[in-house]
Amino acid sequence: MVTLGIIGAGRIGKVHITGITSRVKNAVIKTVADPFMNEETAAWVKANGIKNVTKDHTEILRDPQIDAVLICSSTDTHSAISLAAIRAGKHIFCEKPIDHDVAKIKEVINALKGTGLKYQVGFNRRFDHNFEAVRNAVVSGQIGEPEIIKITSRDPEPPSPAYVKVSGGMFLDMTIHDFDMARFLAGCDAEEVYAYAANLVDPAIGEAGDIDTAIISMKMKNGALCVIDNCRRASYGYDQRAEVFGSKGMVAVENDSTSNAKIATADGVKYEKPLFFFLERYMDAYGKEVAAFVDAIEKNTDTPLGVEDGLKPVLMGLAAQKSLREHRPVRIDEIDV
Repeated sequence: MVTLGIIGAGRIGKVHITGITSRVKNAVIKTVADPFMNEETAAWVKANGIKNVTKDHTEILRDPQIDAVLICSSTDTHSAISLAAIRAGKHIFCEKPIDHDVAKIKEVINALKGTGLKYQVGFNRRFDHNFEAVRNAVVSGQIGEPEIIKITSRDPEPPSPAYVKVSGGMFLDMTIHDFDMARFLAGCDAEEVYAYAANLVDPAIGEAGDIDTAIISMKMKNGALCVIDNCRRASYGYDQRAEVFGSKGMVAVENDSTSNAKIATADGVKYEKPLFFFLERYMDAYGKEVAAFVDAIEKNTDTPLGVEDGLKPVLMGLAAQKSLREHRPVRIDEIDV
């Protein structure tokens, strides 16, 4: 049994608490820490069978009974808490991204060397049943060598301008999942990135210094071409689809919905809308990714997404930002210097 501490009890922290308590049988959460812990949150945590709450995350790091931590705090704390957890000898599951600063991510990479500690980055979509099926079709050779990869990711509604200002920008906040998915489905890293983007959803997002609609094209190192399309608003729900076209065939997945019922009448043919947002679509994936992390600790194997997997999508996001600014393709090695 692996004993966990959760750092951060906001939305994503609560998602992980729910996923662990309901889906991960070989782990137990001892303590949840959040600097903004209030009576309501503390009561919710304790109702999930967790006895200890605190505002000081260092209590978790000092606790010899806690084997591993989940870092679910705000993005600007991820790398610093990672370093503190490494010094404390804790295994680490860190929500994406580790940091927006490449130098800080590399500091974490260097601190991990020789420690034997497990480190996993929270790119939950790799554990979604649909995207796993696409990956399996590629790895098994059913579709031959990947040649074209298409990824669609559109949120049901835009975030607030206040959130946009602290998010790191759409490429590092939203598209970062799709950059990771491109690597996952292609089985290799990106070589070059070109980004088009616009403000078509909410002028306030533009005023906050970000974009809300984008098309990103990439050359992957295995020769495949990849296209990602993003939008901060899809009126019909959470739009999450992928396709890999290869030398022998094609594999594609559609959106999940509450049912696959199709109603056909004289007025037309109707299907269910996609599930509304990530909490509905990916809850099972959140449980599966932590289960994989816990298994890696118990079996002393590599985590499925190591610290380097936290670096590569950030490099892709920074390349996309540079491409958008300079109106040209940007090689990844221009960023990773």
